[in-house]
Amino acid sequence: MTDVIIIGGGPAGLFAAYHAAINGNSVILFEKNDRCGRKLNITGKGRCNLTNDCDREEFLQNVIANPRFLMGAISRFSTEDTKAFFESLGVPLKTERGNRVFPQSDKASDITDALVNAVKTVGVEIIHRKVSSLIISDGKILGVRCGKDEFTSKSVIIACGGASYPRTGSDGGGHRLAESAGHKITTIRPSLVPLVSRDKICGECMGLSLKNVGVSFYKDSKKVYYEQGEMMFTHFGLTGPVILSASAHLTGGFPFEAFIDLKPALDEKTLDKRLLRDFSENQNRELKNGFSALLPSKLIEPFIKLTGIPPETRLNSLTKEQRGKILSLMKALPVKIVGTRPIDEAIVTGGGVDCKEIDPKTMESKIVSGLYFAGEVMDLDAYTGGFNLQIAFSTGFVAGSSQG
Repeated sequence: MTDVIIIGGGPAGLFAAYHAAINGNSVILFEKNDRCGRKLNITGKGRCNLTNDCDREEFLQNVIANPRFLMGAISRFSTEDTKAFFESLGVPLKTERGNRVFPQSDKASDITDALVNAVKTVGVEIIHRKVSSLIISDGKILGVRCGKDEFTSKSVIIACGGASYPRTGSDGGGHRLAESAGHKITTIRPSLVPLVSRDKICGECMGLSLKNVGVSFYKDSKKVYYEQGEMMFTHFGLTGPVILSASAHLTGGFPFEAFIDLKPALDEKTLDKRLLRDFSENQNRELKNGFSALLPSKLIEPFIKLTGIPPETRLNSLTKEQRGKILSLMKALPVKIVGTRPIDEAIVTGGGVDCKEIDPKTMESKIVSGLYFAGEVMDLDAYTGGFNLQIAFSTGFVAGSSQG
């Protein structure tokens, strides 16, 4: 018999375990992998963007699903608290562009090691076994089963992640456990994931990064999302920060139409004057040689193909209609989006345990007494920039601190 059982040794589970233990509870943490924090070790391209240095309001603006549910948790354990916590464990931090916080060493393993050492220091027992089922009787949690073995406890915290990056252990097992307890699981989908297009321009421009572009997404002629920033063409479609953020909003079935504004700082009238000036200064050049100051070299040939204008056309012979076609494509280069990459390539999972069935003040189930949740297993996801890990820390803190 133990006081608290944690299922999952990722950031949410480790945080919950630590705070449950310092509350005076005996704690067992089950992690099916041979070590904790495998997914944490690959976040931020191995550098671990652990939080974002922003206030509560800005944080909640970056939460895509159920931001109101998180108001209490982020108030109780803020981004400032996260920074102070890791620095107290001897991990110096730094803040980079976009208020993204990283360990000074640029090693995600420093964050993982600090967390694992912290939970061991406060007496948490870590058992590397897979929890196969929950033990529930009369609407109350009694413990867990690992195969034929039973472990009894006063409470259980499910913190085993979503369904993205399954090779790290986040394979949807937490959703199945929650469902077995009677919880509703909202539609699971990839979020913060590259987008798939069959348009030729993607393959032709493979590897090309575009900075400071605007990208609009439409469904049935209705705009569903717009963001300005950086994106990249790939052999399968589009990726990059703007694209990953957009993916969280592309729901309700594909296809979608993306339109890339290559010159978002210029309105059409100003851009048209720029084209006139550039073309008049190089009027004897052929069209294929007239874009060097306007477009990246890798984009020029595919762009001209889309205009339908022969590339040998002299700039001084362009008609007003042809110049208008160039202008419209510069402000709205079309790419048809037919899907996303698989969920195992997604940074986070969209969907999860329905937050309506969880008490936001404690993270306890409203269906089964003594059952709690923390982290990505719930229907909570946010943009890139450290927000998703902060959700794990804040909800892990609340779930752990709620253990009497």
